[in-house]
Order: sequence, then C-alpha cells, then structure tokens
Amino acid sequence: MFGRLMPKEGRFFEFFVEHAEQLVLGATELKALMANVGELSIRKRNIETIEHAADKITHETMHLLHQTFITPLDRDEIHQLITRMDDILDLMEDVSQCMFLYDIDHVTEEAGHLAAICLESTERVRETVKLLPDMKNAQTMLDQCKVIDRLESDADHVMRSAMAKLFREEADTRQLFKMKEIYQLLESVTDRCQDVANIIEGIVLENN
Repeated sequence: MFGRLMPKEGRFFEFFVEHAEQLVLGATELKALMANVGELSIRKRNIETIEHAADKITHETMHLLHQTFITPLDRDEIHQLITRMDDILDLMEDVSQCMFLYDIDHVTEEAGHLAAICLESTERVRETVKLLPDMKNAQTMLDQCKVIDRLESDADHVMRSAMAKLFREEADTRQLFKMKEIYQLLESVTDRCQDVANIIEGIVLENN
C-alpha cells in the first residue's frame, strides 16, 4: 500500500537529456570563443546563462530523486550521472572566466582544436544519454562510450603537444602560464565527459 502511494519513475531520463542539451550549447559557445576571442564578454555571459540553466536541471533532478520511491536506475547512479554532467559545464564556465580574469586577447590553434574535441565529446554524451531509457540500445551506448574515451585520449595528446610547443616557443612567461591553464581546463572537460561515459557503461553492464 505504502509503495503504491509514493511517486514512481519520474522524469529522470528527460532531465538527463535536457542537461545534455545544455552541455552541447556550452561547448558550442566555447568553440566559438576560441575562434574569436574578441567576443569574450558575450561568450562568457552566454556560458554563464547556460550553466545556470543546467544547474536548475540538476537541482530539479536531485529534488525529484528525494521525492521518488521507485527510480528507473539505481539512486546512486542517478546522482553520479547528473553531478558529473554538471561538472562538465562548471569547467566550461571556468575556461571563460579564466580567460576574462587573465585578460587573454589571443589563443593558439591548439586551444581551438581542444575546444572542438570538447564539442564533439558533449555531442556524443548527448546522443548516448538519449538512448538510456531503452536497454535494447545497450551496444550502441557502449560504442558511443568508446568514442568518448577515444576523444579524451585525443584531447590528452593535443594538450601534451600544445604544452611542449608552448614551453618551446612562448617567450612571454605570463602568456605561457595563462595558456597552460586554459589547455588544462579544456582537457579536463573531456575528462569529465569520459567520467559520464564510464557511469553509463556501468549502468548498461549492470542492466544487461
């Protein structure tokens, strides 16, 4: 009787997809920022707006989690997934804020390459999350997770090469350390996407 009176299932999958859409919007802004640093102020504001929208979705997910008796996934998996997704956008905001605070007026080609990998990674996260409601999509989800893992490796390789080039060629010490931090933050975005992929892999394997 008690169980029948408690809320069941909820909109968890919808929230995951809505949040993933914000990830792609944020990464799109990030890529555009690296292509034109002159638009830093507007891109920074746009990313902040997107991050706030994603935060709201995260809070709604947590609230629903506390209200729902029967959830479609393990409660801890829901918590981990939405939290790690939120971390991705937090890092994107960190990139734009860092560039603003450091008064960065130009970036390297490698920074643009990393931002492009970030965008592709979030697009893969979005497509994978969309498949979560139906475990018939298990193999496709696992395949997408492998691509996200590969993209993280690609970003790590780009960052290492960019760092080597930076220390070899950048004469301005201040610019060197500014770009070093930007590279690390951009690469961290792909790390968090990989974290999301690992959580989804765990969900898929547990439910098959």
